[in-house]
Amino acid sequence: MIAILNPWGWAILAVILAGAELALPGVFMIWLACSAAATAVIAALLPIAWEAQLVIFAGLSILAVIIGRSLFGEDVSQPADPGLNRLGDRLLGTRVTVTEAFHNGRGRVQLGDSAWAAEGPDLPAGARARIVGVEGATLQIEAD
Repeated sequence: MIAILNPWGWAILAVILAGAELALPGVFMIWLACSAAATAVIAALLPIAWEAQLVIFAGLSILAVIIGRSLFGEDVSQPADPGLNRLGDRLLGTRVTVTEAFHNGRGRVQLGDSAWAAEGPDLPAGARARIVGVEGATLQIEAD
């Protein structure tokens, strides 16, 4: 173990940790890679014992993770668009055209290039409406 705790050993560890970040992205290993690289530089410039190198690496790792979390937030794995996989939330407020008149609160509306089942007030074909909710594959609309 002591033989690998030299500047080259730390540099190799930095490359391995950076590669692990690429293979398993989570914005965590990169901070450890930076700490290993910094430890490699320190070990190359100063003649320090392997125990001190481990302490420096541990301290730099903790510091790097704290700084990284403060710069990029607590949970960087969350998508920038929380509605990305929730189409219903993205449709709220969208204006649609009634394609089949509504009778007893049920009809069809045109959304993009598709006709969707919808529920809402009785409206004639051609009327404009706005999506106010989604229940499964049925749009909830109100007159526009």
